[in-house]
Amino acid sequence: MLPTLRSILNLPVVRAADPEILGGGGSLGGDGSLGGDGGLDAPVRWVHVSELLDLAGLLSGGELVLTTGLELDKDPGRTAAYIRSLETAGAAGLIIERTAPRGSTTAALKDAAKAAGMPIAVVHRRVRFVEITEIVHRMIVAEQLEKVEHARDVHEAFTVLSLESAGTAQVVEQAAAMIGASVVLEDLQHHALAFSAQGLPAAELLHDWERRSRTTPPARPAADSTARANTVARSGPEGWLQVPVGIKAQLWGRLVVPLPPDSPHEDEAAVMVLERAAQTLAINRLAERDQRGLSEQAQAGLLSALRQPRGLTEAEALARAGSLGLKRSPFYLPLVFRSLHQDSSPGDPLANQQQERALLELLATALKSTAGNALTASIESGSVGMLLGLAAKELEDHTLQRLAAALSTQVGHGEGDLAARWIIGVGRYRSTLLEAAAGIDEATHVADTAATLRKQDRAYYRATDIRLGGLLALIRNDPRVQQFAESELETVLAAEAEGAQGYLELLGRYLDSGGNKAAMARSGYLSRPTLYARLAKLEQLLEVDLEDPESRTSLHVALMLHRLRGQ
Repeated sequence: MLPTLRSILNLPVVRAADPEILGGGGSLGGDGSLGGDGGLDAPVRWVHVSELLDLAGLLSGGELVLTTGLELDKDPGRTAAYIRSLETAGAAGLIIERTAPRGSTTAALKDAAKAAGMPIAVVHRRVRFVEITEIVHRMIVAEQLEKVEHARDVHEAFTVLSLESAGTAQVVEQAAAMIGASVVLEDLQHHALAFSAQGLPAAELLHDWERRSRTTPPARPAADSTARANTVARSGPEGWLQVPVGIKAQLWGRLVVPLPPDSPHEDEAAVMVLERAAQTLAINRLAERDQRGLSEQAQAGLLSALRQPRGLTEAEALARAGSLGLKRSPFYLPLVFRSLHQDSSPGDPLANQQQERALLELLATALKSTAGNALTASIESGSVGMLLGLAAKELEDHTLQRLAAALSTQVGHGEGDLAARWIIGVGRYRSTLLEAAAGIDEATHVADTAATLRKQDRAYYRATDIRLGGLLALIRNDPRVQQFAESELETVLAAEAEGAQGYLELLGRYLDSGGNKAAMARSGYLSRPTLYARLAKLEQLLEVDLEDPESRTSLHVALMLHRLRGQ
């Protein structure tokens, strides 16, 4: 901290000269202490010794002026103008040596000092100005050196945290420890993301946080460090210290000291710490994002290579997978997460990409709470593949349940539950990584087929859960199979195209009920006479007997193939 006029007047060398305050800064008490507050606590930036009466062009503000006042003795009438000129130039104070009685000059000084806002003092005994100058300048240099050392310590501490990609909480804790006050990191919605409470309970620090934060608007950035310390730091009714977090137009939060230090100098030091902490948080967030993106790309490339090995050996596959975090395990289980959101927005690749990114992050978090580890990556738009390593086959269902539970409890990007958007297809567990990778295709077919089911009441699906649907999913793209489905449903589809709606739905309900007309009527779908009449019309369109089991089987297979279209 810079020395003040109060601290300078308390120096032994000055006290020995019998100082007296004439005005502008309080008075000397009977016990020798300095009373009043005036300008005695203003910082002194430098000491200037001069006998000139015109110092306007020589001062830049914050100086303590020392003079013998000999020039004032020549013309005491210039005393008031002299003091006003010092005040205009921003001087911190004036000390005049008066070792001999000078009646007119002393009277003029006292009169001018009464109206002065700047502290004016006289010393009644001879003092070496050079000694005062040396002492004060050492104090100023020491303060500047302290600032430099503090800035170096702050820089080193947060550089280490940047290099170590430290977590958000660790950065906030470091900032709070260096400032000696509580620090809170909040996002743009005024939610406290991390905090470090210093000297008070966390409940008190965060009490009614959102409302208090909203009444504290973001501070405007300043052009230089001096202005920043005075204008950027404090804001709002509680006088919070704050700095934004992020890069230019991509700000994503701010660091706040809800209980700022008492003095402006401490504020400046605290803002420097906050700024360095904000930079570290921004850099670590970018690095984490880049690292995550590179990791996802690497896993996607490896998963593709594992599915089409082309000479890749099991040992090489295990080594490459191990470098990306998949530990060697006795069993590997292929999984595919198939997006239902893909069907509702096929023309929105950005939305699909965001959904996949959210799923990858969610699965990474969920796996941390299980005994499994995995290689996970997008395999095509709307589908995410996973090779799950398991220490024992008995852990399979437990791990799958944990993953499914994570999907059902997490909320996505404004689109509802992830459970409503993702179907889990499970392949067969294998003892080698390459065999498990080949099973991704089976898991894909399972997930794709499960996505077509009207009743999706399972947490995950295996091939045994989809049965005929799984077979049809495997052969659905065969032209002969497509021709079969078209020929079976041709007349109904043509009627639908011409505006006769409802027959395809009626056929589906009839076949799903096993051909039980009475059960359909009891369900309230249609009244009995209307139902029978429409079924008779349906038989005419199809030109088949709906009571014939083989006809119903053919129609059911054709309808299942029709539902798989586009999947």
